[in-house]
Amino acid sequence: MKKTAERTIRWGIMGPGKIAHKFARDLRLVPQAELYAVASRDPGRAETFAKEYHAAKAYGSYRAMAGDPDVDAVYIATPHALHRECSLLCLSHKKAVLCEKPLAMNADQAEEMIAAAKAHKVLLMEALWTAFLPHFQAAMQQVRDGALGEIISIEADFGFHPPFDPAGRLFNKQLGGGSLLDIGIYPLFLSLTALGKPLDVDARATFFDTGADSSCRMTLLYAHHAKARLLSTLLRETPTEAVIKGSEATLKIHPRFHQSTAFTIEKEGKTETFTFPRRGEGFVDETDHFCKLLREGQTESPVMTFDTSRQLIGLLDTVREKIGLFYE
Repeated sequence: MKKTAERTIRWGIMGPGKIAHKFARDLRLVPQAELYAVASRDPGRAETFAKEYHAAKAYGSYRAMAGDPDVDAVYIATPHALHRECSLLCLSHKKAVLCEKPLAMNADQAEEMIAAAKAHKVLLMEALWTAFLPHFQAAMQQVRDGALGEIISIEADFGFHPPFDPAGRLFNKQLGGGSLLDIGIYPLFLSLTALGKPLDVDARATFFDTGADSSCRMTLLYAHHAKARLLSTLLRETPTEAVIKGSEATLKIHPRFHQSTAFTIEKEGKTETFTFPRRGEGFVDETDHFCKLLREGQTESPVMTFDTSRQLIGLLDTVREKIGLFYE
């Protein structure tokens, strides 16, 4: 794509599922960006989605959309197990890729995707929207500035109870289903951002009959005896909040912590609440950031860097090994 500040970025979406609908709605709020195409292995789904969001093109195959010269950037919203395949396809056609989290199924796949982006000199970024939301950036700045003192502990959970469908994306191991990759990634990302790479990881899980994990409890140990206790579960609703306790103050990110608009800091018996705006359903900041990088000719995000994605998928791999969860 030509490096220009004026050109509208034409987006394609691969995988018109639930999260793709949210992305498409928020894309309407991003300056100089439009939904141009959608692709699904089910042509009917692609056509229905394109009609709903006024996309010019609907494709019945991912390869066909990747080959469209008018597509500038692709949002990959397929099941986790297809992230690598779809990303490599788009990168080989010089399409900028915003790939839903987790970037890949394992660290080896992620490295292959990063190497392809570098080889083709094309922008690739993991779409972990929390990293770009104002409340999260401000909370992490409080941690970096030492407002809490030395971090003692982090507690974060993410749980909801969807109807069980063995063929559904959340429960199908072949598609990368389970609580860890889908929602456990959020508390892990919080701990990684606040405290960095842990010295040790312990984890225990329960499993559905499909082999996908139904819940996962994780304990991350850090230097100076800091500890993170994390939970992801598809068996029950949880508060989905995060509490970061320091030697001088405690920061609590209000539910749901990954998409909140507020946090509080408790210090010396006093509580101060900080509130923040959120544009759309939460995807606007992430997408706007990506579009700006693309217009500037950048190939890596300074916020969601390749190293950040590497460390995050590395943590997920470690947890999977601890709980005995392996994908083919």
